Amino acid sequence: MKLFEERTYRTQFNTERFTGFEISYLETDLWIGVNPGAFQLEMKNVAFAKIKSLRYKFDEYIQLEPFFKKSLKPFHPTGIAPAEAVEMAVAAEKAGIGPMSAVAGLFAREVGEEILKNFSVEELIVENGGDIYVLLKSELTLSVFAGDSILSERIGLVIPSEKQKLGICTSAGTVGPSLSYGKADAVVVICEDVLLADAFATAFGNKVKSAADVEKVIKYSEKYPEILSLLIICEDKIGIRGDYEMRVLK
Repeated sequence: MKLFEERTYRTQFNTERFTGFEISYLETDLWIGVNPGAFQLEMKNVAFAKIKSLRYKFDEYIQLEPFFKKSLKPFHPTGIAPAEAVEMAVAAEKAGIGPMSAVAGLFAREVGEEILKNFSVEELIVENGGDIYVLLKSELTLSVFAGDSILSERIGLVIPSEKQKLGICTSAGTVGPSLSYGKADAVVVICEDVLLADAFATAFGNKVKSAADVEKVIKYSEKYPEILSLLIICEDKIGIRGDYEMRVLK
């Protein structure tokens, strides 16, 4: 398994609306986009420093509590855990899986918030391996990359601007390096909390073993009101629930 996959889907980001740049450190590989008038070169240094400090904090903690990283089931950190690890554990427990399922969302949010704290930004996207933290001022249509499925990049989710900050997270059993026990080509979850979106995307992705499971997982997700929208693609089958519009792109 490759540690880093080529992020070809990043070429789909709207370069007129967002000025983008990439930052990577160890396993973390981010694409960050801001409205063109807000872009400053110093953003790269700020983002890199935040990633590095977060990684150091987690490496120090995991040395003391290694099961936080290893557990595939809900895990309750002890009092030595940093606040970020506790947040991850809480989100993952709601989804019924291990806390590392929310790590990509956590890094995306923390870097995004660091940029918002230090620069005047109207719109922001932080993408971390298919997990996205966004700040929007107007509607955005996101195409869904679903590997070899015939539906890949033919379906778009219309993200309204009514909720400014959102988490939009994707899990797949057929695409990318992340651990998944399912066979979905794409599971996209949108929540106000990006950590919850990340954890739910992984959890639902694990449940889709075949196209026949799409409808069952959509139904199962109805018990979670935190989910604003859910889209699942497996082979030629698609399922969606929530208030956000789905748009055919091709």
